[in-house]
Amino acid sequence: MTKLSSHQTELFGTLAKKAQKHATACDINPVGKRRDGGTRYWCLAHQADATAKYGRPAKICRAAHLPPILPADILELDLDQYDGGVALWGAVPPVYDTTRLPLDFGIHVHARESTGGRKAIDQTHRAVRLKGHQLPEPGLLVSEIDAVYYMVSSVFGFETRTVKCTLCGYSHLDKDWFSVHPHRRHLCAGCGRNFRDTVIGIGNPIRATQEISGLLPKKPVKATKPPLSLRQCDYPGGTQIWGSNPAIIWSAQKPEEEGIHVHAYLRDSELPDIDDTFPAVEIDGVKLNPAMVRTLMAQNSLPHLERRVVSLRCEACGHLEFHDGESAFTPMVGSRCSKCSKSLSSPTRLRRTIGNPLIATLERIAQYAPRPPQTHATGLLPETL
Repeated sequence: MTKLSSHQTELFGTLAKKAQKHATACDINPVGKRRDGGTRYWCLAHQADATAKYGRPAKICRAAHLPPILPADILELDLDQYDGGVALWGAVPPVYDTTRLPLDFGIHVHARESTGGRKAIDQTHRAVRLKGHQLPEPGLLVSEIDAVYYMVSSVFGFETRTVKCTLCGYSHLDKDWFSVHPHRRHLCAGCGRNFRDTVIGIGNPIRATQEISGLLPKKPVKATKPPLSLRQCDYPGGTQIWGSNPAIIWSAQKPEEEGIHVHAYLRDSELPDIDDTFPAVEIDGVKLNPAMVRTLMAQNSLPHLERRVVSLRCEACGHLEFHDGESAFTPMVGSRCSKCSKSLSSPTRLRRTIGNPLIATLERIAQYAPRPPQTHATGLLPETL
């Protein structure tokens, strides 16, 4: 069986090497007590934990290696210049990728100067600053991490809200485990102290951007294009597959479409010959389930689920189990087959797992690929209780 880990790229490892000269020194300060009574330390420069073993201050914080977002990484986007509409999405790695293109991660932007016109902007950036006559100066900044976790929360059906630290006023983002578990007690990244919100929810600064711009999210409609049937041998430049996810910002008149988004390349190039969203996709005779594609894309963006999403096959009836709802982001021990109620065994040493049959489906289509798929490691830090 073909493995999906033959060629791996890692986002922040690559960027960090390029941004070493822009690195900021840690600013580590005591911010309170741990549960065991020891002192807890926080880096105010990188907004991350800096507590070492035995409650001592660490030499550097856990986020010191992450590259800062530089002015050159920020797209200045004037909404008034694009009457055809602007759309922003959280850009994450494809669930399947046989290209040799670098990892596309951050905020993907489409912008059209006229309705129905060609895309004047079709790029991915680490941050976007939205400007326009209806927006306050100096504009509204959307960062890559905000965008990625907005995607995760949205795919799993959670609405986000504006949450600000009651102690320092810093705008709060719930990451990883916290992006899919509504809660009231939050750890502020700005000051490193715990605070309580007025209601239970999930915080993301993007919600304030949507409210201020008047571009609140709308429910996408099913893609109207004919189903796609693709043979990988016809596209030796590679194939990429993503699940659709609700846009962060959508200002076009036509509704956003959902389905499976596909890039296919005739040659190694940055311009795909197929670049569209389809209601159904079949690759080399193997059909893809849009819900499974969308779910796996979000699961791959949660660091605490690393290696826990597997193909769970019932040994009794052969059914491949698809965990959805809360089970899609909650690893469990002793899962049972939804068809025959027999116990499901994990194919890995990890006892707590989540079933997604798309893992087996991708391994199957990889057998027909002109070259082995690559996998991407985002380098996102785990955030759990």
